Amino acid sequence: MTMSNKDRLGAAALIALLVALPPILGSQYFIGVFIVGAIDGIWAASWDFFSGLTGRENFGHALFIGGGAYAAAFMNGTFGFNPWWSIPAGIVVAVAFSLIIGFPTLRLKGPYFALAMLAAASIMQHFAVIFWQYTGGTEGIYGMDRLIDSALGYYYFVLAMLLATVVVLKLIANSRWGTIMRAIKGDEGACEAAGINVTFYKIAGLAISAAFAGLGGVLFAHYQQAVTPDDLDVFLSISVIVMVYVGGIGSIWGAACGGILLNLMLELLRSLGEFRLWVYYVILMLILFFMRGGFVAPLWARLRGSAS
Repeated sequence: MTMSNKDRLGAAALIALLVALPPILGSQYFIGVFIVGAIDGIWAASWDFFSGLTGRENFGHALFIGGGAYAAAFMNGTFGFNPWWSIPAGIVVAVAFSLIIGFPTLRLKGPYFALAMLAAASIMQHFAVIFWQYTGGTEGIYGMDRLIDSALGYYYFVLAMLLATVVVLKLIANSRWGTIMRAIKGDEGACEAAGINVTFYKIAGLAISAAFAGLGGVLFAHYQQAVTPDDLDVFLSISVIVMVYVGGIGSIWGAACGGILLNLMLELLRSLGEFRLWVYYVILMLILFFMRGGFVAPLWARLRGSAS
């Protein structure tokens, strides 16, 4: 699949908006909102790559996010390594988690993989509390260095990582590899009968998904300059899934936009005070119930079609 001229124009307009808007707003607070939104986009795109293509929903994506974040915390906060070493370390740890958990669980059928991933993330969260001598317990690990001191500079770096994530995952999804992953979603038994090593593609797909989730975890940890067991919480996994469904499952770029959109929407509703979360969840429910295919990707498809 190749991008049409309209897709290229739309992508260029969106990137230009994301580049220009934070400095125009000129507020450190809003730059921080965009940083977190871009990181959310990385997490959502990474989840969508595996679960959106194969249909194997991962309810424990926080395991990979938290794994990357804690790897960064140990590397820089505990052992004092240069913070840039956190990026490869976080990716390696997240991929290692995916292989350890993926080999036994991806053979499970039905909802059992989702439940196994949920349990794995929950177990790791409890380990982070139990082994408080090393992890800081519920208070976590603090005092990490920033990768880039300037908030705006860090935003542009995170935005570049988001764009790289979407491009790489989209290229894989549009390749023969992605076709096989979609075929597994359609009929796993037929793929096995055709001689395709289904287990290999599922485990490799999960490892790629975990790598980018771990990258996002590292970026978030260094932005917050801290890591806590909340980075392994089930609520984080569910939040990422919601971002994907709002953006458009299986689109990857739509999932990334869903992460940015929901983060911005939550902040724009802050003026409503105590009613903020009520309104936010009502909007989410309306989107999920009445826009089953998502909001962002289907909206762009309609706009592109109406412009034909």
